[in-house]
Amino acid sequence: MKSQKEFLPTYSLELFPPQTLQGVEKLRETRKKLALLNPKYFSVTFGAGGSTRDHTLETVLEVQREGYAAAPHLSCIGSTEQNIRAILEKYRDSGIQHIIALRGDLPSGMAQAGEFRYANELVTFIRKEFGDTFHIEVASYPEYHPRSRSANEDISNFKRKVAAGADSAITQYFYNADAYFNYVDSCEAAGISLPIVPGIMPINKFSQLVRFSDACGAEIPRWIRKKMEGYGDDAESVQAFGLDVVTDLCERLLKAGAPGLHFYTMNTAKLTTAIWKRLGI
Repeated sequence: MKSQKEFLPTYSLELFPPQTLQGVEKLRETRKKLALLNPKYFSVTFGAGGSTRDHTLETVLEVQREGYAAAPHLSCIGSTEQNIRAILEKYRDSGIQHIIALRGDLPSGMAQAGEFRYANELVTFIRKEFGDTFHIEVASYPEYHPRSRSANEDISNFKRKVAAGADSAITQYFYNADAYFNYVDSCEAAGISLPIVPGIMPINKFSQLVRFSDACGAEIPRWIRKKMEGYGDDAESVQAFGLDVVTDLCERLLKAGAPGLHFYTMNTAKLTTAIWKRLGI
């Protein structure tokens, strides 16, 4: 963890773009509450193959008009250089200075990956076309990407993104702090030295958490899973238990020198705000 202690902590919040007018209004109210936490920036997700591209842009520009820093996600799989260049030009011209560069998922029914296969190729393209216009953040996986054949391969993939010009990284969420500590140590051994900010997922609904975790390869430790299973339909107990678990996780990460926290808010304010206040950020 030595490398991470050299960086100033950054605290940020992730949103996803709403698809309906009702969703837009709801997110505005949520964002007002989250803005009281004074995050470093709001990130906004980008659907598979750019399926929410327009909504991402609209949300990012609205966040920016409200006076907050915004960092749009940009996934490259299934896209072309021309499309990616056009999006980045729009962001540049709108004053956006922070991009979260991802490979992303291939949309259902699409057989070809497009002109980009991996996130490091997207990072290389951004640096080639736009120089240092953007702070580029990338993804990392303390429990390793579900498609990686080995831990070493996953570290090598991450190192390629760093070598291509990434400035920092946000991790997939996790509930095992030791997985993060071991991952950072492995990155340091591989010569990687940049902020690796832990991704934090507040626990709202057990069924939702299981579905997300199964899809992205994030492990729910058995003791947590069994405890939440025991609560059954008692959502209040699940949330109270989750607040304790996630707050303890965050405290342990920060005490060890993690360079901040990135909260996956799921467009709600209650749980993230509670954890944030418990931590005294």
